[in-house]
Amino acid sequence: MKIFDAHCDVLMKMLLEPKIDFIRASSLQVTKAGMVKAGIKVQVFAIYVPEAIHPSMRFEAALTMIELFFERIIKGAGLTFIQQEEDLFSLKNGEIGAVLALEGCDCIEQDLLRLRTLLRLGVRSVGLTWNHANALADGVLEERNGGLTRLGKQAVSLLSERNCWCDVSHLSEAGFWDCLTLHNKIIASHSNCQSIRPHPRNLTDEQIQALIHHGSPIGITFVPEFLTNRPNARISDVIQHVEHICSLGGVKHIGFGSDFDGVDNTVIGLERIESYENLINELLRHYAEEDVQGFLYKNFTNRF
Repeated sequence: MKIFDAHCDVLMKMLLEPKIDFIRASSLQVTKAGMVKAGIKVQVFAIYVPEAIHPSMRFEAALTMIELFFERIIKGAGLTFIQQEEDLFSLKNGEIGAVLALEGCDCIEQDLLRLRTLLRLGVRSVGLTWNHANALADGVLEERNGGLTRLGKQAVSLLSERNCWCDVSHLSEAGFWDCLTLHNKIIASHSNCQSIRPHPRNLTDEQIQALIHHGSPIGITFVPEFLTNRPNARISDVIQHVEHICSLGGVKHIGFGSDFDGVDNTVIGLERIESYENLINELLRHYAEEDVQGFLYKNFTNRF
């Protein structure tokens, strides 16, 4: 089955270790070899600038990750750059598509020209925040739960103008509701269900139902602490979050955003990108093949 994975952090690892071998490095959870084995058809590569990088260097770090994306992933590994809908739906047999996403707008500081530049360079999806506040909005860990600032609203308007995804994973709940009133292409690339696992990074039932009503895909993520409060997460925990969103009417909105290479701890049986096979086998035990195809690929690509 074809797979659309809505979030990985390979570019962050490449930034920290520029010579790492994307083709087959054992230190990466997502590699070209693993993607081929798993049946990945489209992978979203996040530009996440680590907080340890000085603010004055963050935009340069983002540009460095974009250069690594084009040199090591598109040119070096032969993936196909996906920027427009026609790029996605013209992928040939054997081709793997690669999408650029920005995870947090800290690197643009208060300069929308920087965001325009990143969009011009091919960024197709933008999350306004990581976990904390910046000039555009509050993240999920800000206790004040502030919504979008004036600059944040201007940024969302720009995304709407450019027909780009606005990603509400990591965004404060107030910011989440602001985005839904401003843009029709909203996604949650890697978030789970708060009613199953109470965690600031997870979505409430009200948020999930709003995304469903909005026509938005929701990428269930494999981050263990977002799945369960037990020490070890299992594939059955992923299924539990799938089932809960289904129960809210979201069968046609479920996808997956693994967050591989953004986590050290992994789900038992979902340690690397090639482990998707184990998840697929378990999904097929519970759901019709058509629904599973939607979860894995169509629910995200139909809303690209």
